[in-house]
Amino acid sequence: MARRSVEQSKEVDKPGIVTWVIRIAVFFVVLLFCLVASLLLFFRWQDTQLTRITPPGSASASLNPIENLYLRAYLAKNRHELDSPLGSGEEPFVFTIETGENAEQIASNLVNAGILSDSELFRRYVRYYGLDSGLEAGTFTIEPHISLSYLATLLTDARPEEIELRFIEGWRSEEMASYLRQIQPANIDADEFEALVGRQKLFDISQYDFLASLPDRSSLEGFLFPDTYRIPIDAEASYLIEAMLANFGLQVTPSLRQAYGAQGFTVQEAVTMASIVQREAVVAEERALMVGVFINRLNQGMLLQADPTVQYAVGYQPGNGQWWKSPLTATDLDTDSPFNTYRYPGLPPTPISNPGLGALEAVGKPAQTEHLFFVVDCTSSINGAHVFSQTFEEHLANVERCR
Repeated sequence: MARRSVEQSKEVDKPGIVTWVIRIAVFFVVLLFCLVASLLLFFRWQDTQLTRITPPGSASASLNPIENLYLRAYLAKNRHELDSPLGSGEEPFVFTIETGENAEQIASNLVNAGILSDSELFRRYVRYYGLDSGLEAGTFTIEPHISLSYLATLLTDARPEEIELRFIEGWRSEEMASYLRQIQPANIDADEFEALVGRQKLFDISQYDFLASLPDRSSLEGFLFPDTYRIPIDAEASYLIEAMLANFGLQVTPSLRQAYGAQGFTVQEAVTMASIVQREAVVAEERALMVGVFINRLNQGMLLQADPTVQYAVGYQPGNGQWWKSPLTATDLDTDSPFNTYRYPGLPPTPISNPGLGALEAVGKPAQTEHLFFVVDCTSSINGAHVFSQTFEEHLANVERCR
């Protein structure tokens, strides 16, 4: 009886099958919970690493879940390499992507060019963010201090490499050509530029309404708006001239052209007047007053007697390499040229320079004055200032005072 009680007690202490199943289930639940928690922490760490990549982005929708997980982990692990400068030098790289090249070829070319050291990281980065299909053909200037992540974004925005050209107000077209000849920009040929401006070579001006009344074969002098231009590296002379004419059309607005008409000028006559004033006026505030003087002289049938028109007629001076001779001699003032306003009445037949907006606006809004003369004021503290007078006697007195 006692032995049977002991055996029964052992049977009670021994766990049953149900108990074991429950224990195993609890173990796997805890294990699964730990695994899920670990994965969530891992994904959170990945997200933290990926959001620190500059510039940040979002994964491509074309990735399958497995590829997405793998690339996330890879990029998160290499986050510091993605944001580190490509190089330590100062000189930028010039890199070209040819039409039809894929991400793998581009990555290989970047390594061969010494821009990258790891083509795999680049390929996986552009794949994860969907940039691989957006890499564009073109020529890129790459600064060595940018990161791989910025590089990938840069290569999706191909812009033609540009050069900057700066044309000075009051230059004649030959001076512009000389400037182009010196710096030799892009594919612009200075001789072709001169031929197109002089209408010695076919150039379509039909799209520019302000040139509608320009006589056949008449030069584009005066309408080449002086400004700073950024043009593609492969631009030719015609591209530059089109840009300059288009800029003129934007700056010389319809209301300004109406103002010219109110003064009795055609657009070409107004530009011709502005081209003279551009060369005469050193002080900007005197431009409108000079226009008023010239209009008074035209209305009274007087010769304009503007020195810049003689300088234009005399032309290039080989001795000093200048286009605007100064001082002028008595012989110069007697030069037989339709541009010489000491000999021929009215405005010159065409503009003598390419005026800036200030001179062009002055012609549209001249000063109301009774003055007929002006000369450089040698007594003024302002360099290049003029003194204006109504009578010839006053003018002679002003001239004598400065001799």
